[in-house]
Amino acid sequence: MAACQNDNFPQAEEASSLFHQIFKFGKSDMMNREELVRAAIAFESPQRIPVWNINRDTLHGDVVHYGLGLDTGGGNEWGYRLVQLDDGTIGHPGDPLLPDWDAVRRHPDPLFRKADRLAGVREFVEQSGDRYRLGSLGISGFNVYLFLRGFENAVTDFLVYPEEAAALTDRIFGFETRLIEVAAEAGMHGIHFADDWGTQSGLMIAPDLWRSFYKGRYRAQFARAHELGLQVWFHSCGNILDIIEDFHDIGVDVMNISQPNVVDMEEVGRRWKGKQCFLLPISYQTVSISGTPEAILAEARRLYDLMSVPEGGMVGYVEEYGCMGMSEENYQACNRAFRVLSV
Repeated sequence: MAACQNDNFPQAEEASSLFHQIFKFGKSDMMNREELVRAAIAFESPQRIPVWNINRDTLHGDVVHYGLGLDTGGGNEWGYRLVQLDDGTIGHPGDPLLPDWDAVRRHPDPLFRKADRLAGVREFVEQSGDRYRLGSLGISGFNVYLFLRGFENAVTDFLVYPEEAAALTDRIFGFETRLIEVAAEAGMHGIHFADDWGTQSGLMIAPDLWRSFYKGRYRAQFARAHELGLQVWFHSCGNILDIIEDFHDIGVDVMNISQPNVVDMEEVGRRWKGKQCFLLPISYQTVSISGTPEAILAEARRLYDLMSVPEGGMVGYVEEYGCMGMSEENYQACNRAFRVLSV
């Protein structure tokens, strides 16, 4: 997870002429932005591809997000800290916080502090207008476990210490389920998970182990979200081809393949085009960083042709990645790419 640091909900900037030309909102025959996103997810013929601008120009997009976590002075609520680098990314985990099971048993769950979590919701909703609102868990699930226990422990605990691993996992998932309930109470339309499962070449653990240990826990979380009227958005970096069908089966409404450059997108399209809605970026490892604006548009077209049908099934994802070498020209090209396909 190499995302650049960004504000929870940056202030709106003046819209450029490009956005004014593309977004002709206000006409009686146009869907509003929430309706547009819902239509794309439900395959109900959106009038264009909806777009999520995540860390810059957020109010130019159709989706906005509200972070449900709390500022703990540089650390995560569970107590781990990410080592900050000079490149502007969110950093990486240092030494495991809970290297042994005695430390796990002594470690408290985060304080819930519901009022503090909702302190900015009213302003967020007012600024959101008719946009689709996502409640964001931030780093979630297995990644929280991984950062607490360390990578080597995390990928072996399920086999070596299954009961202890299950207990800690259930603590993490239980806490997140309470956040899901808060998101519904706060008027969100969806809930966003950010839980990386892939390396550049495949899953961190065997697919069958993932299914036996995690699939049921996710199913319960997603079912609770749906009971509360929330749609489920799931982000994962890496090559997750082996478990996309599992996520589809257990109720993910929008699947974010965060690194389409390492996933066989032709295979994904053959199997799930017209069945599953996907959130897709222009690769932030390859094309959006080193490609030309023309190559960026061509990649957007390729993803659109592979993954979308006239009835919907795709949301464009735009993130400013100056921390990874993205030029201003390429950022603006990414901004245009999905929108140009939509008009």
